Amino acid sequence: MSAEDSTTGVAVAEDLPPEIAARIKRRGGAATIYDIAELAGVNPSTVSRALSVPGRVSEKTEKKIRLAAERLDFQFNPMARALPTGRSQTLGLLVADITNPVIFGIVRGAEHAAAAAGYTLVIAESQESGEAEAQAISRILPSVDGLILATTRLADERICALAARKPMVLINRHVDGVAAVLPDVETGVDALMAHLAALGHVSVVFLSGPETSWISRRRWESILDAAERLEVGVVEIGPHSPTIEGGRESLRRVIAARATAVVAFNDLMAIGLMQAAAAAGLVVPDALSVAGFDDIFGSELVVPPLTTVQAQLEVAGERAVEKVLAELDDVTGTVDDSTLATALVVRGSTGPAA
Repeated sequence: MSAEDSTTGVAVAEDLPPEIAARIKRRGGAATIYDIAELAGVNPSTVSRALSVPGRVSEKTEKKIRLAAERLDFQFNPMARALPTGRSQTLGLLVADITNPVIFGIVRGAEHAAAAAGYTLVIAESQESGEAEAQAISRILPSVDGLILATTRLADERICALAARKPMVLINRHVDGVAAVLPDVETGVDALMAHLAALGHVSVVFLSGPETSWISRRRWESILDAAERLEVGVVEIGPHSPTIEGGRESLRRVIAARATAVVAFNDLMAIGLMQAAAAAGLVVPDALSVAGFDDIFGSELVVPPLTTVQAQLEVAGERAVEKVLAELDDVTGTVDDSTLATALVVRGSTGPAA
């Protein structure tokens, strides 16, 4: 039961020990983890662990702490908690283009992992600009405990300099000495190129992504390796904006290359190319086979459905957060460091060579 104190107007539980109730009244009704600790008969550090990361204390102790917090109407305040720990309980996630469906999966996975650990995720966008990305990082860096760069366009030197200031993890980018979450590019590419070769394609175009994209270069290198083994001719056209419009604009050069199959840097570009081909009277896959990367939402809804190399986007976001937190707690090496599996998803946009 609770009653409203006539001097403060704050509702205070009637059955609280007088000392705790008096302290809460003096603060205007704000309970702290020290009040919870006294009420539950545990240390304040135990309260902090139980409320921020469930499962780190015994079930019996955690239940006792949560019941005490409910009696005190405790409101968790991460900024107040940061005072003794030096942490804001906040992580920054930098993305190149928040409208790209690839980012949706990464953000969802990162948000789930951050929330489970008692952290808030702050998202900033660079709009495919390395300079805008650097400015966004400079704004949020002082207020976050760690940073995740997804699809970063920064140079290696700037990334290393930032990693020296705050715990940092990269997604789809390798820089020596900086933690990263990377896909198994080769397995997916090998399966895709073998699929095209089996359909009789002997001339393939790769539509590359942004010039500063590490993952675009890595995919091109893997395609080159596979093409040499399969004795398939391959040529790179680009760089391109990793958007539907970027794919549309590439059609003329694709036609000039006289290739029978196209592998785009991502699904958005592949979809844009298919739209431009349809507008020009080219039937996919009869006149031109098209494939992409990532298996974004919508890739199976286009006509024909898009053949693509599937990536584990949500897992990438989750693992990136886990790696940042491991650096913060100085327990690196406890998170799975293997590459994330990729898999070919065959749909209607690829068929026998014309």
